[in-house]
Amino acid sequence: MFKAKSALGAVLISIMSLSVPGALLARAPETVDDLYKVDSKKFDEVFLLPGVDFRPYTKVMIDDPEVAFERNWQRDYNRSSGSLSNRISDRDAERILGAAREGLAEVFAGAFGKAGYEVVAAPGPDVLRIKVDVINLRINAPDVNSSARSRTYAREAGQAKIIIEARDSMSGALLGRAVDARRIGGSGFLTVRSRVSNRSDFGQAFKRWAQLSVEGLEALKDTPPVSSGN
Repeated sequence: MFKAKSALGAVLISIMSLSVPGALLARAPETVDDLYKVDSKKFDEVFLLPGVDFRPYTKVMIDDPEVAFERNWQRDYNRSSGSLSNRISDRDAERILGAAREGLAEVFAGAFGKAGYEVVAAPGPDVLRIKVDVINLRINAPDVNSSARSRTYAREAGQAKIIIEARDSMSGALLGRAVDARRIGGSGFLTVRSRVSNRSDFGQAFKRWAQLSVEGLEALKDTPPVSSGN
């Protein structure tokens, strides 16, 4: 059973900015991949490996992100498209995914670099390996190469689910995971959506996730390692 000492109860934080009550677990803990689920105010689900001291990690290694559309999104969008010229080709889809992958890597590297972490390309004893995946990506006004003039109105730019994992770069041990699904660029009103607004809205969401990652790591380094016992 996972136990948090009373002195740590109020400061147990996952890699993604946790806020944990004094009595962390009143029942048998939920575990995934040897990680224990803890409460989070910032993310839908957060899991943390007990006994990890994050203080030695002064550098980060950002793995190439993976991005995937929501299942059947391209097919369903094309079926509802009012014009053949507005349909999403396979080439369009791959270009959108490529831009998202590039944007994620740049944003996360920038956020950690700005916080004073050296972003490196090789493992080391002081290197934390960060993996970022985005799944269930849905875009309401996709970036399509079309000569047709049309407008897309929607209350939001789309949606996405992010999975952020932190590993020890030397051993590959999984230290933490955060999962969060969000609607992106919601205004509450029907608004004209375009490739320009999409890039802005999704870019802001990526930056927010990256900043929370940095803040979570900083908080972990300011607290003693979480203890566990039988």
